[in-house]
Amino acid sequence: MAGEILIVGSGAMATLFAARLSAGGTRVSILGTWQEGLAAYQKSGAGSMDADGREQFFPVEVLSPDNQQKKFLYAIVLVKSWQTCQAASTLTDWLEPDGLCLTLQNGLGNRECLEEFLGPKRVVMGVTTSGGTLLGPGRVLVGGEGDTTIEEQTGLEPLVMMLQEAGFEIKLVGDAKSLIWGKLVINAAINPLSAILRVNNGQLLENKDASSLMAELALETRTIAMALGIGLPYDDPVEASREVARRTAANNSSMLQDVLRGAPTEIEAINGAIWNLGKEVGISTPANAMMTRLIRAMVSKSL
Repeated sequence: MAGEILIVGSGAMATLFAARLSAGGTRVSILGTWQEGLAAYQKSGAGSMDADGREQFFPVEVLSPDNQQKKFLYAIVLVKSWQTCQAASTLTDWLEPDGLCLTLQNGLGNRECLEEFLGPKRVVMGVTTSGGTLLGPGRVLVGGEGDTTIEEQTGLEPLVMMLQEAGFEIKLVGDAKSLIWGKLVINAAINPLSAILRVNNGQLLENKDASSLMAELALETRTIAMALGIGLPYDDPVEASREVARRTAANNSSMLQDVLRGAPTEIEAINGAIWNLGKEVGISTPANAMMTRLIRAMVSKSL
């Protein structure tokens, strides 16, 4: 089934989804703000490299904010969390009145930003464990293959079919909150530590102190989830975080990629959000607080 979809974003995950959807026969349009990435898409398409070093490029259309004649029934938002509200305001001009917007982003607060501009009925939550490392503008190294889980919603079937034809393993659930928090625990445990130490995911397990800090971060995050009445999709958050680190051992986390590029990070939507929620419910989260402050200090222009 040929279809059409709008990808909002131009980083690693946007490139990964754009390349795979295009390869699967979907007409892909991209809306982004990173000019180097957009120029690369226009010149060569979305580039995807596998673990053996084979790289292919797939056609995509780059949209201009000056030309808003097109409207889309489906959009996937893959920008960084700190860009979500701006992306949501822009999407109001590109999404059909009955269109659906799927967010597969990291962290907390993305749904709220999107719903503020688009309304609750037009926003669908999801989570993906597929990964990719940005090689350069418009090019991604495919990381570990995973599942993409999406909340069930009326009218979602064509989007699900497009994703399945692109080779994504799709699962539908009634409520994605548990899975969102399950991924949050893992991101909180891995991302800031890998960025601060500047190591790949697997190297965190090779260092006793780093592995111990991972455990503290995971357990603190589970404690906040429990206080909010949210169950996790696994019994042991420490082992779940370590298993992901083992499975993605060669990957650089998204936060490490941001730090290496000198770009803003998603720390506020991950560890910062956990720290703030802890304060709201009266639970101390010293490990998450420290990660938040250290990453803030690292990216501060004053240093």
